Amino acid sequence: MISTKIYKSVYQLAEKLMDADSKGNMQAFAALYAELKAICITNENTDKDHPEQWETLADFTAEMDEALAGYEKALVKATAINSKDHMASIAFSMAVLQIELGQTDAAIKNLQNAKAHANKSEDKEFKLEIDELLATLLATE
Repeated sequence: MISTKIYKSVYQLAEKLMDADSKGNMQAFAALYAELKAICITNENTDKDHPEQWETLADFTAEMDEALAGYEKALVKATAINSKDHMASIAFSMAVLQIELGQTDAAIKNLQNAKAHANKSEDKEFKLEIDELLATLLATE
């Protein structure tokens, strides 16, 4: 379980990153991104390490290949603690990037994993989003 203090700092950084991005303030964005990355690196392989921080970092990583690597790291950490919600969310985010990169087969596999992990989730909208994207990809196969 992620500590409340880390969760709050990651969440606040995410809000500030979205704000900086929406205002086109790349200097502030870069500084905030560096701060978030530092939290991830500092906590890595400690009892404070959690997939949430790595997933958030990947969400704000501009380079698609780097973002995919970040999601991979988050997925390993989510799998280690058997966090189905994180596993579903991360697999979905990876699939969206893979679609953009033209990696349809990998995207389908991740969407199928996301669907399986979200099976017990109460987030009906998220499950519908997974189903719709998966159906679209399978229809184009």
